[in-house]
Amino acid sequence: MEENAPAAPPTEQLSEEVAKLLAGHITIQGAEFAYPVVIQPGALTNVLPDFVRARGFKRCAVISNTTVGPLYGESLVAQLPGAFLITVPDGEQHKTLDTVRTIYDQMFAAGADRATLVIGLGGGVIGDMAGFVAATFMRGVAYIQAPTSLLAMVDASLGGKVGVDMPQGKNLVGAFKDPLAVIEDTATLKTLPEVEFQCGMAEAIKHGFLADATLLDHLRKHGPEPIDDVLRQAVLVKKHVVEQDRLESGMRAYLNLGHTFGHAIEQASGYSYKHGQGVAIGMAAAVHLAARRGLCDPGLVEDVEVTLIEAGLPVRYADLNPGDLWEAMGTDKKWRDGQARFVLIKAVGEPVIVSDVTRDEVIAVLEEVRE
Repeated sequence: MEENAPAAPPTEQLSEEVAKLLAGHITIQGAEFAYPVVIQPGALTNVLPDFVRARGFKRCAVISNTTVGPLYGESLVAQLPGAFLITVPDGEQHKTLDTVRTIYDQMFAAGADRATLVIGLGGGVIGDMAGFVAATFMRGVAYIQAPTSLLAMVDASLGGKVGVDMPQGKNLVGAFKDPLAVIEDTATLKTLPEVEFQCGMAEAIKHGFLADATLLDHLRKHGPEPIDDVLRQAVLVKKHVVEQDRLESGMRAYLNLGHTFGHAIEQASGYSYKHGQGVAIGMAAAVHLAARRGLCDPGLVEDVEVTLIEAGLPVRYADLNPGDLWEAMGTDKKWRDGQARFVLIKAVGEPVIVSDVTRDEVIAVLEEVRE
C-alpha cells in the first residue's frame, strides 16, 4: 500500500461508544460500502468527532461557507484531530470550478494529503463542492457530509452525487462519490433562514408525491413538525431509490421531478430563484404537463399546488421568458439524444418519465405557470 493512501471505507468495527451513538440510524448501501445517516440534534458535537476518531483520521479539512463557517465551523474544527477550516463565498453562483481551485490551493497550503478527511459543512452547494473536491483531490480522499440546511438533509447530501455548475447549466461537471457518513445535526436548522427552510420542504414534498402518501398526510396535518420525523421519512424515500440505482441509469431519475423546469428557472434568473423555489415551480409545471397529456386527474394539479403553497413555496414565476427557459433546458443533463426528458406523476406514488415532449407543449405549460 502506498504511503498516504486514502483511509479505508468504514468496514472496521466501531467502538462501543460510537455504536451506541449511531443506534437507530439509517444505513444507505453505496457502491462500495454502507454508510450511516445520523439524524439528531447535537450530532455535530455528540457524534461526528467520535466517528472521525473511530476511523483513525489524523487530519481533517472542514469546508464551509462564509455564513455557516462562523456559526459552526470553528467549534467543529476545535473538536477534530488536525483540523483546519476552509471557507468560500455563500451562494449557488459560487459553485464553480474557480471556487474549487481555491479550495485545492488552501488544502495544499495546509499540508493536506491522501489521508486527509474532507468534511462538507453547509447546505447543498457546499456538500456538492466538498464532495467534488474529495472525489478529485489527489485522485480521491474520504469525506463526510455534514449538512446544515433542510434541503441538503432531505436530498442533496444523500446518494453520492457531487459536482459543480458551468455557465451552460447546473451540475454539468461532477462525479459519484459515496461519503463515509452523513451527519445531520437538526439543531442547526434553528439558525436557518425561513426561505431556506421552505426550500428544503420542496424536496420533502417531492419525495412525498413520488413515493410516500403518509409523508404528505403528515405534512398536511402537522406541517414540518417534528422535523426529525419528517426527515427520516423523506430520507427513507431517497434511500430506497438510490440503493436500487446509484448511477442514475433508471428509477433514480424519478428524483428529478420538477428539476428540468426548476433548473432552467434557476439558471435563467441568475439564481435569484433558489433551488427549492425552482423545484416547487417545476413540480407545478410538471403536473400541469401531466394533466395536459391526460396522464393524471386534473385534481392532482390543485393537490400539488396547494401542498406547496401551504409550505410557503411559489408555484408561479415572473420576469422570465418561456423561450429563454426552453433554451436553458437544452443543456440539462436529463436530456438524451437531443430530446427533453421530463419526470411527471400520474398519481401519488406513480411517477413516469416522458421523452417525446415538444417545444410547443413546454412553452404552453410555462405560460400556465407564469404570473
